[in-house]
Amino acid sequence: MGLVFIWQASTDADYRVIFSAVAKGLFTTLYVAFIAYVFSTIAGLMVGLMRVSRWRILRETASLYTEIIRGVPMLVILYYIAFVGAPAMVEAVNWICRPLINLGITEGLSIRSLNFVWRAILALTIGYSAFIAEIFRAGIESVDQGQMEAAKAVGMSRWQAMWTVILPQAVRNVLPPLCNDFVAMIKDSALVSALGVQDITQLGKVYSASTFKFFETYNVVAFLYLVMTITLSLIVRGLEQHLKKSKQ
Repeated sequence: MGLVFIWQASTDADYRVIFSAVAKGLFTTLYVAFIAYVFSTIAGLMVGLMRVSRWRILRETASLYTEIIRGVPMLVILYYIAFVGAPAMVEAVNWICRPLINLGITEGLSIRSLNFVWRAILALTIGYSAFIAEIFRAGIESVDQGQMEAAKAVGMSRWQAMWTVILPQAVRNVLPPLCNDFVAMIKDSALVSALGVQDITQLGKVYSASTFKFFETYNVVAFLYLVMTITLSLIVRGLEQHLKKSKQ
């Protein structure tokens, strides 16, 4: 498909025009996916640590969170956060800061709205944090229990052992699935077009609706996603091979 598209793009003026129109959304697609992935990785690590906590209330809370989020379609999460969660969050922040805002001390803290790009990022962060939390949980549990006992034997606390002994080994074990989640994030970022965010998919929808060139336009959209995901998949495969060799 890639070779066919490249040949058509180089010989067909329509494809060149479509490509230039749709490719403008490439930065937005990568920006949304990257920022959401960074935030979801941080949140997922925190939830993953809660999943292996000694305190039952933390374990049960994290388990409930992951089960609920993983059981709801990403598009539903996107709509819920964009039209329910984000407005409620804006109102909550303004309510908390109202005394200072009324005094004129921190007028800049007043938030009128949250743009749809950040609503999309927030939704993807929440959606993916549950999956990444399970990856971290599995990675932590894959480390031999004797590592924790040995760390405690030399005087480390549980959290010191977790951060300095267990987590470095766990992260090494979960790097490939974490990278695969970024590939999935790239693909799921297409859902933000439902909010009108000007990513590749949205620009493709707008262009095809105005020109009725649906076949050509979505060929371009599919090609751009394939280039990104295949490139990342090859990087992940190389990383996996490197990790296998280093373990031998």
